[in-house]
Amino acid sequence: MNIRFAAQPDSTAGVIVYPVAKKALESVANLLPLEAAFLADAAKAARFDAAASALFEGFASVEGKLHRILLVGLGEGSANDMERAGAAITARLQTSGVENVSIDFTAAAEADAKAIAHFALGAYLRDWRIDTYRTKLAENAKPTLKEILIAATDVEGVEKIWPDMKAVAEGVMFTRELVSEPANIIYPESFVERCEKLKELGVEITVLDEAEMQKLGMGALLGVAQGSVRPPRLLAMRWDGTNGAQETPVCFVGKGVTFDTGGISLKPGPGMEDMKWDMGGAGAVAGTMLALAGRKAKAHVIGVCGLVENMPDGNAQRPGDIVTSMNGQTIEVLNTDAEGRLVLCDAMTWTQQTYKPKVMLDFATLTGAIIISLGHEYAGMMTNSDDLAGKIAKAGTECGDPVWRMPLGDAYNKLIDSPIADIKNVGPREAGSITAAQFLQRFVEEGVEWAHIDIAGMVWAAKPGATWEKGATGYGVRLMNQFIADNFEA
Repeated sequence: MNIRFAAQPDSTAGVIVYPVAKKALESVANLLPLEAAFLADAAKAARFDAAASALFEGFASVEGKLHRILLVGLGEGSANDMERAGAAITARLQTSGVENVSIDFTAAAEADAKAIAHFALGAYLRDWRIDTYRTKLAENAKPTLKEILIAATDVEGVEKIWPDMKAVAEGVMFTRELVSEPANIIYPESFVERCEKLKELGVEITVLDEAEMQKLGMGALLGVAQGSVRPPRLLAMRWDGTNGAQETPVCFVGKGVTFDTGGISLKPGPGMEDMKWDMGGAGAVAGTMLALAGRKAKAHVIGVCGLVENMPDGNAQRPGDIVTSMNGQTIEVLNTDAEGRLVLCDAMTWTQQTYKPKVMLDFATLTGAIIISLGHEYAGMMTNSDDLAGKIAKAGTECGDPVWRMPLGDAYNKLIDSPIADIKNVGPREAGSITAAQFLQRFVEEGVEWAHIDIAGMVWAAKPGATWEKGATGYGVRLMNQFIADNFEA
């Protein structure tokens, strides 16, 4: 779907939309053409309250032509409200048979250029869907919406803001694409292939194969991969929008288990198909790199993805096996379904040894326990830095990818001591998300500010959300982008 901006609305569009802020609810008639002013009373009778994303639909004859007219509520006009309002328009009209929509902000004086750009962002994000494998869609289920024209008084201001927002949206949608694809389509090698397009934007790509990882001693990551016929990969993406001015990069590390059966510690069959999105952390990192490069972010950022498939064949690692990680720590593998931390610990070690970051964040669909703790409302954040925690939380609030800090501490750390190795890969049932983070913290080098973001409850939605259809949400891209914009760009 295309979004464009103009100084005047298009009176020939299939639908004309009038945005209504809460504070302008009593003057709806002033926003409408004279012939359609009666719709203000109709909306009031229908209890249209101008809450964010609230809709009222009617028809009116304007200049001798019948028009389909929508009122959409803007709520209080916050960025989140504006995005929800824009998304509501797309959700209502995407498969309606309408091809062109005109949205008239010219009378909504309270909506500035940035607010209107957020409205456009919501509309654009909500348009994404994956129909790749659907060959028998009913005609009334096929998308028809091709263009939204947004009329604004400050067209130049909106057009100046929009390209960067669109670039971030493209990153979110790339993540949704990666997360949505089935495991026979996205596996370590094909994940890398999908990311090759980032080179066109100036991203440098480095890929390590199995032999190279063996030479580096990545026994933890390779132990997870050894049960699959799909060979593992370590993917690194480098974007330097500072032309070398920022010598030390910020590093993002993503868990990329492209399918997780649990290995020998096999998961229950019902619901296992969902484990195609166990690479959501890597997907978010890849989408973030696309977003940063797309908007030419003035920052130096590295995105690293540890890519494996966890399968239970005759060569798979067994519960009780001991593996040696890249940094030399030995790990007793008590549960092969606690595999993400094994992938991440070697990816994090390689990242630190290769790029010497001062700040490193990892993103992973790491534990079901975080869903028990926080549901699907927040990602869990665990970190060794109060300052970093504040910056991440602030970024999450700003962009709509919220996080909630969970504790770390020595009492939790002792729960993963092994009687036979340096560390075991699972603790007791209690505090499962925290002990997983404590495991990862043992691989953080001295002086590195680190945060672990457990996104297991956020990457996939069983029902539509504010700016997404049910399925992949693209969570994490906007969080990382906002974190970089707030703290590392000049």
